[in-house]
Amino acid sequence: MTSSNDIAFRLSRSRGSVPRARALLHAALSGWGINQEVLGDAELVLSELVTNALRVPVPSDRQIGVRIARSMADGLLRLEVSDAGGGCPEVRAPGEDETGGRGLLLVAALAHRWGYEERAAGIGKTVFAELKAPDIVAEPVMREMAAVMVRTGQVVRVRGEWRNVLGVRNDRYAAGGPAVVLEFADGTSLRVHAAEPLAVRTDDCSE
Repeated sequence: MTSSNDIAFRLSRSRGSVPRARALLHAALSGWGINQEVLGDAELVLSELVTNALRVPVPSDRQIGVRIARSMADGLLRLEVSDAGGGCPEVRAPGEDETGGRGLLLVAALAHRWGYEERAAGIGKTVFAELKAPDIVAEPVMREMAAVMVRTGQVVRVRGEWRNVLGVRNDRYAAGGPAVVLEFADGTSLRVHAAEPLAVRTDDCSE
């Protein structure tokens, strides 16, 4: 189970998983007060880690796990990508005429610390990178608002759990009443009446 300080999701082994990972990262970090420079570095690092995981030779039905976490006490942003493959990720020194092999060089240059760990449960490994984010915000304030007022990047309480909102769209019930569809970072969605009050955590409570 994730908390308001981390987001975890799984990606299929497809080319579209790299931009999807970046979109989910952007949705999380936009609510955590991360500045644009750190956000840009984080997007590059996560893209490289996911790309490398997609290249690991494993069965096609094996998904990639991603976790994005923040530590206010240490001022760090941690990115983790897990795959079911073996091997040890190593920084290469490709020649000038080689077009690839520079992914981990970029990760090592941008990250405060990076490495890999064997997965505690299951097969494979988790590659992680930590970036310094001194402006990362503290726990957001909770307030109640109508579903129609919820915005992307906020975190809402659904069935006792806090869920990061990746997208919001307007809808209508068959009977004609206004509805809102909330799309969450784990790929699920929820349709509620537009006026239904929801508990929302956000770092910026201004309208």
